[in-house]
Amino acid sequence: MELPVLPAAQPRERADAVANRQRILDAATRLFAERGVGCTSMDAIAAEAGVGKGTVFRRFGDRASLALAVLDASETVLQESLIRGPAPLGPGAPPAERLIAFGAAMLDRLEEHLEILRESELTSHGAYLRSSPYAVHRIHVRMLVAQARPDADADYLTDILLAPLSAVTFAEQRHTRGLSLDQLKAGYGDLVARLTRA
Repeated sequence: MELPVLPAAQPRERADAVANRQRILDAATRLFAERGVGCTSMDAIAAEAGVGKGTVFRRFGDRASLALAVLDASETVLQESLIRGPAPLGPGAPPAERLIAFGAAMLDRLEEHLEILRESELTSHGAYLRSSPYAVHRIHVRMLVAQARPDADADYLTDILLAPLSAVTFAEQRHTRGLSLDQLKAGYGDLVARLTRA
């Protein structure tokens, strides 16, 4: 089964539109890192990018959509690694090892982009679970679960394995309970091992 990949390029746009989009994304990335997503207004992003507020809203719609756009580049790298990268994240390793590697990569991504991912989950009214990146993650995990446990309910186990990789859960475990990233990776590996054991 071939995984869908985020488009490498958008449909052809005017040069000024492309430049404006990049300025907005660069400004949002800087301000989100400095102030946090929740404390960064679309007005501030527009001012930082040197464009009108209407341009930001027309291009991205809302702050959650803009936050997801900021993550597109790292998501594309992750998807490329899943499809064509070296094992165990990429093809060539047993399914359980690939699931553990996927969990570790997702936890690293949460550590790096937690504020944006958490904001997109909390403010999108469930849209994150219907987003293209989440669909790719779900297809990937389900494929590996079905290979590892053909006797099991792959849909249910897929949901179980994706739940600890939500930004809300990660924030609670990492920052409220104080678990280390290594603890979370070890725990995820243990969960995969138990669920994939026939």
